[in-house]
Amino acid sequence: MSHTNLEPTKDTKSESDRDARILRQGRKLFIREFEKQLKQLNSLLDTIQSAPAVDELNQFYRIIHTLKGSSPIFGYVRIGKLAEDLVRIWEWTQSLDSKIDEILVPISPVEESTARSVQILREMNMEYDIGLTEIQMDEQQDPGGGSMLGSLKSRLLLVDDDGVLRSYLTRRLQLDDCVVDEAADVESATKLLRQHTYDLVILDLMMHPQSGYELFEFLKEDPTLKWLPLIVLSGRNDLNDKVRCFHLGADDYVTKPFQYEELAARIYGLLKRTKNFEQLAFRDPLTGVFNRRYFDLQIGMELQRIERYPAPISLVFIDIDFFKKINDTYGHHVGDIVLQGLAHLLQTNLRSTDLLARFGGEEFVIALPNTAMEQAVTTVQEILNKVRANPVAQYEGRTFSITFSGGVAEWQQGMTVAEWVSKADEAMYQAKQQGRNRIMGAVQEENAAHSNKAATAQLVQKKNLLIVDDDPILRAILTSHLEHLAITITHAADGEKALDLLLSKKFDACILDGMMPKLDGFSLLEQMKKDSRLSKGDMKVLMLSGKKKEDDVVKGLHMGADDYMTKPFSLVELEARVKKLMNLE
Repeated sequence: MSHTNLEPTKDTKSESDRDARILRQGRKLFIREFEKQLKQLNSLLDTIQSAPAVDELNQFYRIIHTLKGSSPIFGYVRIGKLAEDLVRIWEWTQSLDSKIDEILVPISPVEESTARSVQILREMNMEYDIGLTEIQMDEQQDPGGGSMLGSLKSRLLLVDDDGVLRSYLTRRLQLDDCVVDEAADVESATKLLRQHTYDLVILDLMMHPQSGYELFEFLKEDPTLKWLPLIVLSGRNDLNDKVRCFHLGADDYVTKPFQYEELAARIYGLLKRTKNFEQLAFRDPLTGVFNRRYFDLQIGMELQRIERYPAPISLVFIDIDFFKKINDTYGHHVGDIVLQGLAHLLQTNLRSTDLLARFGGEEFVIALPNTAMEQAVTTVQEILNKVRANPVAQYEGRTFSITFSGGVAEWQQGMTVAEWVSKADEAMYQAKQQGRNRIMGAVQEENAAHSNKAATAQLVQKKNLLIVDDDPILRAILTSHLEHLAITITHAADGEKALDLLLSKKFDACILDGMMPKLDGFSLLEQMKKDSRLSKGDMKVLMLSGKKKEDDVVKGLHMGADDYMTKPFSLVELEARVKKLMNLE
């Protein structure tokens, strides 16, 4: 009985390697030739602008037509697309008589075509730069990127209204293993800064409608962002601009035009210094998590943020059970390994927005933004369950398992940081008293009975939000983003299910998708107007739609919607609108 060997043979593999090698050589030759063609195109365009002649027009057309066909063969699809755009722009030249004098070449189409071509040739130059970088990286066999920047694995925010330059820098930075978010204006940048944590901001100074100086003000006013490293890009080599930027908090100033390699080196140097400073000043040397000094600084900033953007925040105080016994029995070196193991487990089970710090000895604190006490208790209980189930350390073949006790306190208006930490500490002490190996929430009021009444009253007063959308992922995202508000959220996957819910329960607000199967949002609004049992009453409706047509917006508002947003939308803006509609400000 014969068997078919599905593994690639040695000959097949060698053929594959040879094909890949040939393609690499071809790409290298193409890029070299492309450099010459770009120089020719730029030179020809200058000549055509000053004195258009049929010969130069035909030569220009032949080069771009060649690029259109050859570029995709070597994998340079983007260059091929740009060349195709140029061919389309200059197609009219192919109907010219080759014998006519340059004076007879029509000026109007020449002027229009050259104006449109300048931008495309600029983009082609950038594509050449990227292609050359990729080849150099391939020759060096350095998958980590073309510069040392790749070793830092940083997340950057690039703010520039020049779409071409923004796209080019993003792609170059991504080749250096950076995660890059883009913003074309100050408003988009501020939204991204509220949603994500960045290692550095690259900011163009001259933008419209707002200049980069507007973002300086935003960063300076927010205590959580005022220390964020910032590099300014500017087309003006003006001393007053430089001085003003440095006074406002810029860390570096780069004048356009610049070489990417210089910008990457400046970014690397700034990030490296920042990370080294953070490591020395704010990290616990044993566990690598933040130290108490950093916690004291950061928690104050978090509370200042909450004053401006109200949201719940909870604090967890953790103490390892019987830690002294570990040190006494096995030695401090084992105790240190246990501390490192627990710190690692805590860090890997928390969100990037959570703040973990070693408070001292065997104590850790965790600040959980946008998290009420009940949610925080659940989160830490899940971590404790993992600690119970698996050893946190191993030494000389022996594993070490532990438990911990935790106390959770939610911050209340007017509470100082010291009072807040004390409340979480007291709750942790109560967990110890009740047998250790457990998580307890702090009593919110002076006595438990009063606290229970307050909690019950708060529960009764919670407002109801109905989310109607056939997209389960969007429903989950909206719920996750809004669940920290003092509201109860109910889902409906289509208009018919929403109808049933509206007949059986009163809602204060509804997020309603316009396009759904069975019964769409517009039809649901129509039925609510006709059926007295479904009277909208005081319920506010926020319509969502993938259509940006003005007619759809007018139609939704005319049929009773109180607000209207088109997809994709900002979650920050949606939350602000929901809070306004439900009077949660």
